[in-house]
Amino acid sequence: MDLVSNRVLIFGADSFTAKHLSLYLKNSEYNIFGTDRKECDITKKDNIIKIIKKIKPNYIINLAGISSPTHRDILDFYRINTIGAINILDVLVELNIKPNKIILSSSATVYGNQKNLEILDESLCPKPINHYGASKHSMESLARGYFDKLNIIITRPFNYTGVGQSEKFLIPKIVNHFKESKKVIELGNLDVSREFNDINFVCEVYKRVLESRLQNDIINICSGRGVKILDIIDIMNSIAKYSIKVKVNPTFIRKDEIKSLTGSPQKLFSLIGQVKQREFQDTLKDMFEA
Repeated sequence: MDLVSNRVLIFGADSFTAKHLSLYLKNSEYNIFGTDRKECDITKKDNIIKIIKKIKPNYIINLAGISSPTHRDILDFYRINTIGAINILDVLVELNIKPNKIILSSSATVYGNQKNLEILDESLCPKPINHYGASKHSMESLARGYFDKLNIIITRPFNYTGVGQSEKFLIPKIVNHFKESKKVIELGNLDVSREFNDINFVCEVYKRVLESRLQNDIINICSGRGVKILDIIDIMNSIAKYSIKVKVNPTFIRKDEIKSLTGSPQKLFSLIGQVKQREFQDTLKDMFEA
């Protein structure tokens, strides 16, 4: 593969996703350039201009952002997730640079609570119920205005996990309790279902999206594999060979909790082909043994 014509610039290179994706794409002979917030603050256009001029990327993937719904500074969601992403597009237009493809990472949380629907597809009207989801929806709405100028693919990843993910997320928290042989774990609402896809599944999707003929579209990154919280505990009980006691902590229950976040991969797979992934218990075992 010609590395000169396959230069991929990843904003947010210090994130969990980017660390895995960078290595995944490098192994497929892409030429990867990454920037973290210290190297490029996407809330500042001059930072972006400097990087774009230096790298001259053929592809851009924006993974920079605030990803935790519990982040305390509400304005950060909009400064980084919304305005930061649009700054990248503005700079490209101003410099008259048109990469082959730009991937903007949104989130499945833009769907919010869709009554009586357990499987969510791209035809649904977004109804975000927290600032994280609202900031991503705002980004999507504004980015659509650039579809006539740039080739933009907006992805809506559903939950995923893997080795190296921060303990502020649910799965690493659960796994680490077992790694530390704790007898009790405090969790929030147990009556929820989520997709917890393997990080390598997500990386393969991003790779195929880069290589596809997709033009200006919005797609879920999902598998349709929903998992209940207590099922995760049961799997970890088996892996760790002991049973942990689960306590519900009311302070962990968010009033805006989304009960079910499971996506339809029909559109995704029709565009890039079906992407298989490992069994969830194998992902958990890797995290437990890491």
